[in-house]
Amino acid sequence: MAEAADFQGMGHSPARRWLRRTASVLAGAPLLAGLLAGTAAPAAQAAPTATGSRTVHVSLDTLAPSAPVKGDTLTVSGTVTNTGKNTVTDAQVDLRVGPRMYGRTAIDDAAERTGTLGDVAPLGGKYKVTIPKLAVGIPQDFALSVPVSKLGLGQDGVYQLGVSLTGRTSSAQYDQVLGIQRTFLPWQPDATEEKTQLTVLWPLISSTRLSAETGSDDQQTPVFENDDLAEELAPGGRLEQLVSLGNQLPVTWVIDPDLLATADAMTKNYQVRSGDTTVPGKNQAVATKWLDTLEKAVQGGKVVALPFADPDLASLAHRGKDVSGALSHLQPATDVAGKTVETILHVKPSVDFAWPVDGAIDPSIVDVATSAGAHKVITRSDSLQDNLPYTPTAARPIGGGTTAVVADTRLSTAFQGDMSEAGASTLAVQKFLAQSLAVTLQDPENQRSIVVAPQRMPSAAQAQSMARALRGLDPERWTEPSDLLAAAAATPDSDATTKVPGSSRYPKKLRNQELPTEVFLDIKKTQERLDNFKAILSAPDRVAAPFGNAIGRAMSTSWRGEPEKAQQYRGTVENYLMGLTTEVKLIPKSVLTLSGRSATIPVTVQNQLLQGVQNLVLRLKSDNPTRLKLDGDRAVAERPIKIDGGHSQSVKFTGAGNANGPVQVTAQLYTVDGTPYGSPMTFQVKVSEITPTVMLVIAGGVLLLVLAGVKMYSQRKRAVARKAAAEDAEDTDGGDDTEDGTGADGNARDTQSTDRAWAAEDTDPGQPSDPTPDTGPESADASGAGEKVDR
Repeated sequence: MAEAADFQGMGHSPARRWLRRTASVLAGAPLLAGLLAGTAAPAAQAAPTATGSRTVHVSLDTLAPSAPVKGDTLTVSGTVTNTGKNTVTDAQVDLRVGPRMYGRTAIDDAAERTGTLGDVAPLGGKYKVTIPKLAVGIPQDFALSVPVSKLGLGQDGVYQLGVSLTGRTSSAQYDQVLGIQRTFLPWQPDATEEKTQLTVLWPLISSTRLSAETGSDDQQTPVFENDDLAEELAPGGRLEQLVSLGNQLPVTWVIDPDLLATADAMTKNYQVRSGDTTVPGKNQAVATKWLDTLEKAVQGGKVVALPFADPDLASLAHRGKDVSGALSHLQPATDVAGKTVETILHVKPSVDFAWPVDGAIDPSIVDVATSAGAHKVITRSDSLQDNLPYTPTAARPIGGGTTAVVADTRLSTAFQGDMSEAGASTLAVQKFLAQSLAVTLQDPENQRSIVVAPQRMPSAAQAQSMARALRGLDPERWTEPSDLLAAAAATPDSDATTKVPGSSRYPKKLRNQELPTEVFLDIKKTQERLDNFKAILSAPDRVAAPFGNAIGRAMSTSWRGEPEKAQQYRGTVENYLMGLTTEVKLIPKSVLTLSGRSATIPVTVQNQLLQGVQNLVLRLKSDNPTRLKLDGDRAVAERPIKIDGGHSQSVKFTGAGNANGPVQVTAQLYTVDGTPYGSPMTFQVKVSEITPTVMLVIAGGVLLLVLAGVKMYSQRKRAVARKAAAEDAEDTDGGDDTEDGTGADGNARDTQSTDRAWAAEDTDPGQPSDPTPDTGPESADASGAGEKVDR
């Protein structure tokens, strides 16, 4: 990109600005020539210096104030560490001020250099720190304080600043620069005519942690995949720092509502997965405090809510849009986003913005973003590039009523490195301030609106560095704070690019990190299973919300670079849903025996869910209707199903057998729209038809058995009678009886037994003496095999 703007002056027209800038360049020519002479010296002359300057590492830990004004004293502190092989002697740390820099590209180039500032001499005098001996590997602290008036700063602009260590070694017994750290000093003591409107996004986004699973109680206790979020919310944690720092800064909050929902779930009873089981979560107080602090911080500020779970728009555009139903999740995610933020934080957010990864866009990404309901897409200047000599205003129309909000790449990426070391943080802060001032000085009479969109999930150290930089921007000098809504509504620059780059220009590195097509195929399968499950529930909302959110989380941008974890999460959601659907099932049956022309065939449906099921139909199908018909003369019969939670229901069908033999019967549950639910259950019915002839034969056989029993009974009675008669005869022969029929004891003789015996002999043996003989119970299943069915 051209940087002609780097040479624009402060006039009221391009020609006047060019003349003023040219005059400035010529006025500073001697000093600039010195710089160029030093940086562009022949290789033979520069080699010793370059080698020596890497002997000692100089860390610039603090520089205050970051952007001084007249009357200030500049304080610089840090450490020097001998990384060479020999001890450094007679060393001193000096401050060097280079010439004023022209343009943003010059700042980039200077930041990449590691050598000296050419022939720029140190301030010297009392503004130095003497170190007699610097041993190998042992850091030595230093601190310098210099009045700004002694720095030789001239016109407003960005100046190079170097902290150098000069010394001697045993191999080089002469003074040479053994180490230097370069940075930048913005110099704009007075306010510019027109300040740059600066909008800084402050993202509150985290990884997915909440699963679809809920506890086995009626309270739907949420289950977390892990309890790592507590570390980010606790004092000193990443998210705690972002809220604490952002509360003191003029920023636009950009929030993933899923983070709020997850933190809100932590404020109540929750479970954390631990192996194959779950354990109670214990960080309710941490989550409650963080949400309370955030709610207070956002009051009166601007809040932008991303679609719920921050879906990966680029992955959807490149890998998922051809999968049926994939894009249908975006609009609901936007709808849920606004409600979630408003419910938890009690502020009404803007849901009109989409933010693709790193602001990289192409036509398909823009189409997907707008399908989610967004009319404004946050992109970046390395994606929507301009060929202008200045940095234009962020907002620009890209067609279809959509506005691209183009964040400045240099400012947005200033804090992406490791900011945990003080030296790295200080350099990043100074470069950020230098670039912001350079933007304003490109055309100080032409106010522009610039947007800073940092990385999605800055670390605590990165957030602290960003905060330091923003605090260094005095709103009375060259920038003034704005917000994202205002930046999107700013008047576009007529010369700025509005053409969205083609898909071939999408960064290969980002494309390689996208979610594969298999992710969206898995999501489609899970969604179809969920829709089928919800259709039978009496309270579908109890599963719609947790599973709908989990499906949204499965396509989150946070899974980039974590393909294995993403797959594990999707598998957990799918397996849990499958487990719930199998809680409504058919109980397996054993073999049934159908004796006679008709009988009842029972099928049991079990519901082990905590809620009732309805809108189900149970169909029973005979695979051989010629042999076995159902409900009269049908091959298929069905019954509506409605069962309360934790109950079972026995459904009865009528079966009619027409011929002997086994018949396979299939039972299957269906939703009311005809979609099969669960697995079919098959069992066998043995048909044993009994004809009238067979019944007559059986009746004759039973009669014969009865007659045989009567005959045996009669014969037994005759035998008893004969025995009694014989005993009476013996008593008569013995003379024990008197002529009057009395016995020897004077009692009358019992003649009844004799009479009974004769009566028995006179009885017709073919007639039963007992009209109701005991024939025993009749068996309805002669085979005794299988489950018996009542007729």
